[in-house]
Amino acid sequence: MINNSYKRYTVILYLLILMVSCTKLDYKPTDFIDPDKAFRNLSDINLGLNGAYALINTDIMINNSMVSDEVNLPTENTVSNTDTHRWLYTGSNGSVTGLYTAYYQAIDRVNRTIAGLDLLTLTGADIATANNYKGQLLALRAFFHFELLRAYAASYQSGSLGVTYLKSPSFEFLARDKFETTIEGAKSDLIAAKALLPATADDNSRITRTAVSAIQARLALYEKNWADAITYSTEVITALPLADITEFPSIWTDESETEVVWKAKRVPTDDRTGAVYFRQDVERVLYAPSFKLINSFDQLNDIRYAAYVQFDATRIGTKSKYLVHKYAGPADSPGQADLKLFRTGEMYLIRAEAKAESAGDAAADLNILRAARITGYTNATFANKTALIDAIYAERFKELAFEGHRFFDLKRRNLPVERLAIDAVNTSGAVTLLPAAAQYAFPLPAQELAINKNAVQNPNY
Repeated sequence: MINNSYKRYTVILYLLILMVSCTKLDYKPTDFIDPDKAFRNLSDINLGLNGAYALINTDIMINNSMVSDEVNLPTENTVSNTDTHRWLYTGSNGSVTGLYTAYYQAIDRVNRTIAGLDLLTLTGADIATANNYKGQLLALRAFFHFELLRAYAASYQSGSLGVTYLKSPSFEFLARDKFETTIEGAKSDLIAAKALLPATADDNSRITRTAVSAIQARLALYEKNWADAITYSTEVITALPLADITEFPSIWTDESETEVVWKAKRVPTDDRTGAVYFRQDVERVLYAPSFKLINSFDQLNDIRYAAYVQFDATRIGTKSKYLVHKYAGPADSPGQADLKLFRTGEMYLIRAEAKAESAGDAAADLNILRAARITGYTNATFANKTALIDAIYAERFKELAFEGHRFFDLKRRNLPVERLAIDAVNTSGAVTLLPAAAQYAFPLPAQELAINKNAVQNPNY
């Protein structure tokens, strides 16, 4: 599901570097070109950068949906990852382990490109261009590692198993870093990236300084660093205001860029983002919005309901009448929506949670977001911290549905995944996933364990 221009860059990059997926082996391959030969100039560096961008995919989004309570499994879906939705996955299931391979491949591309860039001798205006490229590369490295951490960390606590943070091409057997070590690696790269990126860059299909702030805010939320979460989310909120009720639906048809901090661009010839939920070519719903999610909306006044959920009464028999509409895309290419990686709406929720956990008017941020989404909204008050945190999580469930957060949000609070009975009729009894279950954290690929003698699987697998 990558932009065609990315595909072209990636093909060229392969010819330059012959990138193989062997960064975890204990010998140095002989069939790759050294960075000083592959990257001869800034044009080559740009190819390497685009090759890394090309590997951003929808796995986090769809895996979160499949294993959480935001979708249900219609009986018409007989082909797509039903074992994952039923929490039957192991390290041999590519549906939950594919991201591990893809994002470490992306990290390898980043590291090789940085190594090549560092060997170039540059002067004049080329130095500013090189700094821009390196800033994006460092931020991408942090982003890919952080997404791996969200998916494969045993838990989001200091001392727990995280993921290996790679800052150079490596051919050694490497042990997993602790959660806090991975966090620190990403923080360091993001600080360096922000210092290199130009203040004037505003292409939201590339990493900008504002995009770095958004990554830093989300990272701080997982670290429980409430001060940093407030600081960085505020930077984004100041730079990019929320879409109002009129504008909001246009974000999902790609007619509006309002509040979109960073996106992965899609074009009509790419695979359709929305096809992970609804296969329009065969008119098959793979995953439908759960009734738990549907029932959480004020369906008359909340603009998110119509933007996220479509009801189609013409679908009869055993077919689901409810469809995920969030990735509707443009009218001439239904389902082909750009993948929104960070939005200002998330930043309000990050800041609200951080304020609720420390000091500040968390209710104000929650009320501002709701007023931008719900017609006739009246500000709410909350009796205590628990009520406020519960309200923030309920709002995240609605605001960020199908964007790759729900399962990880529950994991951040050590809460079970609990599906309504009506949403579990086709799950073979998969109604509640407790934190003690193995599947509460995604497994490392079985192949990684077979090759890397220092790799350790997540508990209980």
